[in-house]
Amino acid sequence: MTDRDWQPSACILCECNCGIEIRLGDDQRTFERIRGDKAHPASQGYTCEKALRLNHYQNGQRRLTSPLRRRDDGTFEEISWDVAIAEVAERFAAVRDSYGGETIFYYGGGGQGNHLGGAYSGATLRALGGKYRANALSQEKTGEFWVNGKMLGGGVRADFEHCEVALFVGKNPWQSHGLPRARTTLKEIANDPARSMVVIDPRRTETAELADFHLQVKPGTDAFCLGAMVAVMVQERLVHDTWVADHVDGWDAIAEHFASVDVVEFARRCGVDEALLRDAARRIAGADSVAVFEDLGIQMNRHSTLNSWLEKLLWVLTGNFAKPGAQYMGSSLVNLVRNDGPKKESNVSPVAGARIISGLVPCNVIPEEILTDHPRRYRAMLVESGNPAHSLADSQRMREALGALELLVVIDVSLTETARLAHYVLPAPSQFEKFEATFFNFDFPHNVFHLRRPVVAAPEGPLPEPEIHARLVEALGALTADDLAPLRAAAAESRAAFAAAFFEATTANPQLGALAPVVLYRTLGPTLPHGAASAAVLWGAAHRCALGFEASVRRAGFTGEGLELGEALFDAILESPHGVSFTVDGWDDVWGRVRTDGGRIQVDIPELVQEFAGLADEAPLTDAEYPLLLSAGERRSFTANTIIRDATWRKRDAGGALRVSPTDATAAGVSDGGDALIVTARGVARVRVEVTDTMQAGHVSLPNGMGLDEEHDDGTTRVGVAPNELTDAGHRDWIAGTPWHKSVPARLTPV
Repeated sequence: MTDRDWQPSACILCECNCGIEIRLGDDQRTFERIRGDKAHPASQGYTCEKALRLNHYQNGQRRLTSPLRRRDDGTFEEISWDVAIAEVAERFAAVRDSYGGETIFYYGGGGQGNHLGGAYSGATLRALGGKYRANALSQEKTGEFWVNGKMLGGGVRADFEHCEVALFVGKNPWQSHGLPRARTTLKEIANDPARSMVVIDPRRTETAELADFHLQVKPGTDAFCLGAMVAVMVQERLVHDTWVADHVDGWDAIAEHFASVDVVEFARRCGVDEALLRDAARRIAGADSVAVFEDLGIQMNRHSTLNSWLEKLLWVLTGNFAKPGAQYMGSSLVNLVRNDGPKKESNVSPVAGARIISGLVPCNVIPEEILTDHPRRYRAMLVESGNPAHSLADSQRMREALGALELLVVIDVSLTETARLAHYVLPAPSQFEKFEATFFNFDFPHNVFHLRRPVVAAPEGPLPEPEIHARLVEALGALTADDLAPLRAAAAESRAAFAAAFFEATTANPQLGALAPVVLYRTLGPTLPHGAASAAVLWGAAHRCALGFEASVRRAGFTGEGLELGEALFDAILESPHGVSFTVDGWDDVWGRVRTDGGRIQVDIPELVQEFAGLADEAPLTDAEYPLLLSAGERRSFTANTIIRDATWRKRDAGGALRVSPTDATAAGVSDGGDALIVTARGVARVRVEVTDTMQAGHVSLPNGMGLDEEHDDGTTRVGVAPNELTDAGHRDWIAGTPWHKSVPARLTPV
């Protein structure tokens, strides 16, 4: 075996996208072996056990190989690509012409590792006059986006490699990762007596087992815990007053709200020992550096946007920003988060009037935007690399909404739960059969981008997403051969000639600029090396990065004046199969990325101050009918959203057991390994029970990624419980609309 037998790629199961190498079997399709890629500049050979079983993604599911059209009886028939593109374009255009392009809704655009294809979707949406879109980020992250925008004008990450104290809030990086070399980094912190780890989580997770301070909150009460910790800092005079005076606006106006908090009562409400809570707050306040990571445990829970604000106050009041081991604002090649800014008013959705954050409609209101007679309701929907019928709250109502659309078109690899409801299904290659990339590039100081090359050949039939979008845009009449001819000629001449021609053409014809991804794909794309036409959209991204982060790009080793710098970066992306460090940031860069008035952190957010003031009056989250709180979607060793549709990939917990505390098992009359019914206001499911002392009384948990309809040669099977059969779209944050999946009122009964 030689190094030539191994092909570089990346894991696609979480945002880290660790570099891997794959060795194919004799059939040139099976992933015979997978290992970490030591040449990858970010992960450097690290990987967890999930990546090693990616053959179950590539070869463990029945693939779509031909476009499908639904018949009147609900079955599908195969059709040609020419017919599919023509009919889909015609039917979308009919909706646009009858009701307006804003009634065409877009969902998806890529998962953890397939953002490149989704970058072309904007051209199709603009060709249709569409405006509204959503994806998994508006199911999870928009509350934090909104807070970050108000406080700093952009996103924030943290340096866990060098921190003295690591704080994880609703985050279990042992399983969900989210930071480079997660398990290695956690063990390094845990084994260093000079460093500490603080975990706020209702379950004794693998990360909590390593922690010095585990604040085991009652589910749904994180705001009481976080608010009490801020109050301790205020009341015990632990706030770094000089730093706050130099860098923060608005603190004096809101400090009194924390000075008057009854810490004893807040500790009681969240179920955390008061002394432990105070000790954790003191440890954070006394550290030279603190790195903080909040995640879905609070972002899909009660008071989620408030939680994000309170978490950030902990590090703002202790001066943990723009220094090693603390929070930073990094560079980016493609920024997935639209900056709404500290003062900019958000748009709202047309029917429900829900706040649109970072350009995204809250997922929980999508059915309300469809199931109505409102004239501006969504009437057609394009779903790409997403599965809202399974992945969004209240699956019953979501299916009803999707079924009410005049047109539903799905672009995907397999026949997902959403695809089964579609009028047309357009097949795409898998993530290992095409050029792909992730835009989750958050590393610091060396930020890394990895353009992955195909590992195996795609089967006959599927088309890559950029080609699908290009054909749709052309079928809609938005682009003609005459529009593209001068740019094709310039691209054939040289990259410099193309740049001049492209900027001249898009200035003269703004419509070309609006359709830029497809324009680049059709003109520059065919000239790119290695058959990387799908990477054409990265040409513009490379130039924007070179312009916006010039000093950081030059520190990464790139040279050139004017457009030469962006071209050098683009060439490196194309020629680096293991990934490339595209920027090297310095801590001195960070303050310059704060986009607020005067470049200062803004902490006075009236909506959240008001919500915090009413926190003490909140009613209990459970009652006699539903005495438990269900976490619907826990990340475990072998769960991965819905990307792997082959249950045999799981070495453990194959059926996705409901985790229950010994106290609750006894009270409900259920036993370890036995079956039970989990009941919520929206649904009932039969589950296998796992009794474990990692759960506290009153808290039960189901894993994510279960309950998929898996197609096999002997028929369709469903393994485990789909969590969103039990959730309620009406239970959501009042600001961001994010769901309360981590605290669903429930009861448990024996079978």
